[in-house]
Amino acid sequence: MSNRRSFIKKTSIGAVGTILTSKVNATNLNKKNKNSMSGIPIVISTWKHGFSANEKAYTLINNGSDAIDAVEEGVKITEADPNCTSVGYGGWPDRDGNVTLDACIMDHTGNCGSVSFLQNIKHPISVARKVMYKTPHVMLSGEGAFKFAIKNGFHKEDLLTEKAKKRWKEWLKDSKYEPIINIENHDTIGLLAIDKKGNISGACTTSGLAWKMHGRVGDSPIIGAGMFVDNEIGGCCATGVGEAVMKTLGSFLIVELMRQGASPQEACEEGVSRIVKNQNYKEMQIGYLALNKKGEHGAYAVQPGFDYALYQNGINKMIDAESFVK
Repeated sequence: MSNRRSFIKKTSIGAVGTILTSKVNATNLNKKNKNSMSGIPIVISTWKHGFSANEKAYTLINNGSDAIDAVEEGVKITEADPNCTSVGYGGWPDRDGNVTLDACIMDHTGNCGSVSFLQNIKHPISVARKVMYKTPHVMLSGEGAFKFAIKNGFHKEDLLTEKAKKRWKEWLKDSKYEPIINIENHDTIGLLAIDKKGNISGACTTSGLAWKMHGRVGDSPIIGAGMFVDNEIGGCCATGVGEAVMKTLGSFLIVELMRQGASPQEACEEGVSRIVKNQNYKEMQIGYLALNKKGEHGAYAVQPGFDYALYQNGINKMIDAESFVK
């Protein structure tokens, strides 16, 4: 038995060493996370549209709400904003002119729910939460998700605004599918929050890449890809080309790296390095945000231009993330 335990211990240490190679190594594992700030509660979210989402989420937490309520209500601000062309109402449609939505939500107990390929419902994040609490499932998709939403009090709405329709018709003239870094790839709001009790929850919602094939689903509704939280460790959310995130289960990977000793910053950098190593990263953007239970955060992207909103110690501010490509 002692030999077996010794073997498990040695192989476990070896596995950790392998996982933390490339961007995370023995020298930088102990470096101070330059993005760390003491202070809980904390809310962090992707892109400029996360700023107003943070305001809502932080206010709720400050008034005593749980993190799960805060992350849902926070991202609903972005879902309802017609000027945000990559999330919810007003999102750029697929190549057939349909606005299709993906979302997931996860609480501190490990409960989670998601919807994919949902049409005509303004708040997919709230439908995802209903899936979490009212069904034995994690994900509902397409027509089934729509019927479930209607049955649970949601209303059918046309989500294609005149602005989005005009832009789609312009795109149809050439019909070239060439996602532009940091434009069409602003396809997500991911939001993580730790409440006053020290519990963490996360939410992720999107209308996906503009001009995608009808039926395409990205990483945003996939637990462990677009978003993942573990109340013992912390959480992570992703943005950008979902296919690249799905191939690496990026959010789960980053939380596991933090479990093994990496800081949030180091974990995000390693998550990006997995993509850079094995995928054609030059024409894509992927950004990660991570948060540990101490209230330390990290952010890293493949390309320059990824910014995020951080609300901590009573201050909500935008920060430019570092990137692999300089």
